[in-house]
Amino acid sequence: MSQISLELHHQISQFLYREGKALDDWKFRDWLDMLADDISYTLRTTPNAQTRDRRRSVEPPTTWVFNDTKDLLERRVARLETGMAWAEEPPSRTTHMVSNVIVEPTEVEGEYDVYVTYLLYRTQKEKDVTIYCGKRHDKIRKVESDLGFQIFNRKITLDQVTYNSHNLSVFF
Repeated sequence: MSQISLELHHQISQFLYREGKALDDWKFRDWLDMLADDISYTLRTTPNAQTRDRRRSVEPPTTWVFNDTKDLLERRVARLETGMAWAEEPPSRTTHMVSNVIVEPTEVEGEYDVYVTYLLYRTQKEKDVTIYCGKRHDKIRKVESDLGFQIFNRKITLDQVTYNSHNLSVFF
């Protein structure tokens, strides 16, 4: 496996931290700029597979929670901007934490597989607290812009099998 430089790892990590800050600050248009036009943004339910099934590579079926394109993400952002998205009244307060960043080059020059562990802490109203913990596999590419990179594929995996939140209106 070929290695990347520490400088490139730092640049990509900083890009991911800026992404989290944009989401926490409700700067969704800035966040959309960090996504490529051909983005695939997915979250599937996490199955509870028995050990014996995992050994045989048998997985229970899952369901799509998100299977979004850039157009669908833009619509979700536009809805939040109307002030009429009742799931976000009052708006959620979020903290996106990203760690264990592993960056691997792909066969395509300027494209990278990025594996992260994340924690999304969300509070709303006086007492609603939800913690989402999981892993992400992002595919990013180097671009000629101030941002330096864009995400063109995001696969989100939550550790939770059952979501205890009353809605999933936040971005991961």
